[in-house]
Formats: sequence, structure tokens, C-alpha cells
Amino acid sequence: MISITALSIGAAACSSSSSNTAASSPRPASTTPATTAPETTVAPTTSTTMATPNEPLTVEQLLHLARPIVLAHAGGEDEHPHSTPYGYAESVKAGVDMLDFDVQLTKDGVLIVQHDDNVARTTEGTGKIADMTYAELAKLDNAYWFTTGCTCTDQPEANYTLRGIRTGAQPPPAGYTPEDFIIPRFRDIVERFPSMPLNIEIKGSGEPAIAAAKELATELTDLHRLSNAVVTSFDDSIVTAFHGFAPTVEVTPGLGLSTAFILSGTPLPAGMRILQLPPEYQGIEVLSAANIAASKAAGYVIWVWPNDAKWENPAGYKQLLQMGLDGLNINYPDQGVAAVQAFTSTGS
Repeated sequence: MISITALSIGAAACSSSSSNTAASSPRPASTTPATTAPETTVAPTTSTTMATPNEPLTVEQLLHLARPIVLAHAGGEDEHPHSTPYGYAESVKAGVDMLDFDVQLTKDGVLIVQHDDNVARTTEGTGKIADMTYAELAKLDNAYWFTTGCTCTDQPEANYTLRGIRTGAQPPPAGYTPEDFIIPRFRDIVERFPSMPLNIEIKGSGEPAIAAAKELATELTDLHRLSNAVVTSFDDSIVTAFHGFAPTVEVTPGLGLSTAFILSGTPLPAGMRILQLPPEYQGIEVLSAANIAASKAAGYVIWVWPNDAKWENPAGYKQLLQMGLDGLNINYPDQGVAAVQAFTSTGS
């Protein structure tokens, strides 16, 4: 029997990790702003209404689109520096349907977009997020270790093509500023892209994560984004805590509830309808044909977060779509948008 703890399949915003990005095929970071995709529209249904221009689709509307959706995982972390304003801006220009975030609190209580609990993987600095003020974090170069093949520390100097823009050592790409390569505040990204729905993972556990959940609920309320956001955590207790702070916001199951459904068919709690899952984990096929069929029979949709670089390419995206998945939370936004366009135009 497979133990519940053996299958870590929880929240969507889980990074594909540096081990996966290192295996990805090299791909130049975009420096020329792409043409902005047309406003996303909703397929006519009796349960949804159209979003007005510059107004984000609600979660209800996203779930009633007549096609799979594309989420920009951490702003497209293999294509752009992880969780930077630049990455999110390029993803929006690529035409994604939804932005994907990891959030946590700084020492002085600022809700930031950051995956790791420290700054070493993406910046020139060291230290724990919880021990640093936002003013300290904002000075760091969040593209310092980004290359066209991975976010990693062992590449030739010339491969760090966006290093130094934050600090003024080199000029930014056209249309951008040094501020676009910062560790951003969550609020700043949401305000910058008012037409984008939001998929948010609360990082960590315990009291720090509960505090982040409370602040997230406050900011979503202040920003009038309660109907346009999906919130999750690997820790189901954090999802529960957030739901208490913002009961109208869509939430998705964490590790325990997702695992229980995949391994034993245990239904999700009432009101949960989105599963955010990887294709496989530790040799266990999570998105088997049987599990996908079971999710559809239960009325759930699946947004996949690939946790292996073999999926992060046009052929991989096509295969995931052919499996019947409802959303791609991926690292190459432009390739994902193209894959969905091709899939919906041909049906295969």
C-alpha cells in the first residue's frame, strides 16, 4: 500500500525546481515585448457573464471557457527570471489566462512574491525572508542567477544575460526599468495587471503562513480581487485558515486532501472543484487515465504543474492537453499559449 506521505502532490504553485530547469532545453529570455493577445472571452453559458475590458475574468468564468487555460508559473520561470515583474509582464504579453504566485511575509509584514524561504537561489544575497525587511529585499537583483537554460550558479558569466539590470550595471530591455527585476510586493503585481486572474500558493506552515494567509485575504479584499483569485497551500490547515479569512475566495486542496482523492477516491470538501497536480511523483503516475476520468466524473477540473522538464516543451504540452487536462501551469508561457491555440483549432 502506498502511504499518504509518499505522494507529495499538493499545490500548483510548487516550483518545478532548479533540478528541472537545469534539464530544460536552452531558450533565450525574451527581451522584445511581444504583441499583447486579445482580451480573453468567455464561451456563452447560462452561468457566466462576460468580463468587461480591463476587468479580470472571475474564477467561474475561467472554468467555463470552452478550452484549457494557461497559467504562467512564477511568471514563466524557465523563460524569465523567477517571480519578477519582468517575467509577469512578458507572460501577460504572451497571452496567458492567469498569473501564478508564491507568497510569504517579510520580517516587517510585507506580502511578497517569492518561492524559497531565502534569497540565495535567485539573487546575489543571502538570508531568510523572515529575517529581512522589504527595504532590504528590494535592493537585491532577482535575476542574478537566471540564465537561458536554468536558474543556477555554475554557468559562465556571459550566460547571466539579465544580471545587473536591477543595480544599474547594464540597461534594461526596451520598455522596462531596473524595478522590473526586483523581488516584488504581491500588491504591486496585482495592481500592475488589473485584467489578470490570480493563482496563489501560500508558502510555509504554522503561524507565519497563517499570518500570510490573513494578509493575503486583506489585500485581495482591498484590491477587489476576491472573485478573480484561487488560493492554495501544500498545508491543508493553511487553506482552511485562509478560507476562514476570505470565505468567498476559491480554494484548492493541499497535499493531504489531494493525495486522499488520488489514492483512495476520497471526495474533496464541499465547494472545492479544482485539483492542482503534477503528472507523476516518485515513480507514481498521478495523472493516469483512471485518475483523470475519476476527477471528471466527480465534477473536478485539473490544472497540471509539470514537475519534470520533459513536459516543458511544445510536445509535452500537447500531450498533456490530449490527456484531457483543463489547465497548464507552466514555465514557458508563449509555448503553452501556442499549444492551446493549436489544440483548440484542431482538436488534437
